Amino acid sequence: MGKLQEFDITFANNKVVYGPGESIGGTVKIRTGHSLQYKAIKVNCQGSCGISNKMNDASWTLEEQYFNSTLSVADKGTLAAGEHSFPFQFLIPVAVPTSFEGPFGKIIYRVRAAIDTPRFSKDYKAQRPFYLLNLLNLNEVPAIEHPSYAVTTKKFSYLLVKTGTLMLKARSDLRGYIPGQVIKLATEIHNKSGKDTGCVLASLIQKVTYKTKRPVFDLRTIAEVEGAGVKAGKHAEWREQIIVPPLPQSALARCSLIDIDYFIQVSLKSPDAVVTLPIFIGNIAVNFSPSRPMLSRPDRCGAPVAPVAPVAPGAAGVTPSAPPVEEEEPEEGLCAAGVASEEIPTKSHSQQDPSGQPVTMSPSAFSHAPGAALPPGHRQPNASAPLFCVSTGATIPFFTEGNVTPIPTSCSLILPPEYSSWDYPHEPPPTYEESCSSADSSFNSRQ
Repeated sequence: MGKLQEFDITFANNKVVYGPGESIGGTVKIRTGHSLQYKAIKVNCQGSCGISNKMNDASWTLEEQYFNSTLSVADKGTLAAGEHSFPFQFLIPVAVPTSFEGPFGKIIYRVRAAIDTPRFSKDYKAQRPFYLLNLLNLNEVPAIEHPSYAVTTKKFSYLLVKTGTLMLKARSDLRGYIPGQVIKLATEIHNKSGKDTGCVLASLIQKVTYKTKRPVFDLRTIAEVEGAGVKAGKHAEWREQIIVPPLPQSALARCSLIDIDYFIQVSLKSPDAVVTLPIFIGNIAVNFSPSRPMLSRPDRCGAPVAPVAPVAPGAAGVTPSAPPVEEEEPEEGLCAAGVASEEIPTKSHSQQDPSGQPVTMSPSAFSHAPGAALPPGHRQPNASAPLFCVSTGATIPFFTEGNVTPIPTSCSLILPPEYSSWDYPHEPPPTYEESCSSADSSFNSRQ
């Protein structure tokens, strides 16, 4: 760097994760071996989004800017040999989207510093990115506590002259999840034909839309579970679960160039049948308070369980005039229509290692950083939790740049992993019965 031995930007308290409306401050550090004349020393803070039709293209087709502020920390003068520090501070606007980086575009925030030197002299520049997290509160999404449900009927031909009908139903317990939560999925297949079906597949899929002149759609399968087929003339049920890994939130509010959507796709091979269940991925979990009871959950044959009505104030002392009517339970293996039902075995799960043996990993690792300060009731310390690190410039709960050692930050949430080198979490989801019996306690632990 010639006369310049050090030119660096540091953030106050080594913080690299900020929220909308926060102030970001730090210091520009300069060390020179000889005196250096300058016209001005300026610091700039900006946030912008750029997208392209080409993968990993540095020249954007479309751009939008969220803010761009410049501060002059020193006017014309001379820097003597030695170390110099120039503090700075900026206010981040409220209406800004969460940071994001994908193959066709990114939302990036950074602080830049520049030393403007006299004519014919070399200018010096430095920059440091920071991550902005605009929390998505799932409780603000309408009807988020309702299950996501879809059904399709497929008529098909086989053996040239024969026809059959197949019905495929799928239901998830909620419409919104945070990283570390478990998606409980119930699938029902009614094979009204004389031919066995192919295997059934459930996938958690991320769809990123880059809104160029000709929109680019980037689809990624995040997790996948495969079940066996259904015999001819049989009615079968399949209950499986998927742990939500660290993922960027849905929607990216305040960004008009990039959209992120998630859905669960349940498909059947031979005959081909597909249903999709749209879901949201957020940062704050659905809160099942007394005013918002759990409306339904996947049960046998995909039928919703009736909600428990909240008790009105002052009704505790009311004596019922008659005992409650007891509902008759269907016989084991029978659905409401009296059709014999079978359980579909699971053949493979992407959240298990190739040998099928589970690898210990706590789901709390997806939503909490080691040593992070969390509100009471949200603290789930786990010293053995795995550490996630990605190379998108700024990460949670670690910040890296280049090949340097990750530096822990004070943020309690996690960025998306780098898909090119990331493995799925290897802890198998709990059984369906275990999750149903512990649903209330797990939700209360997050409150």
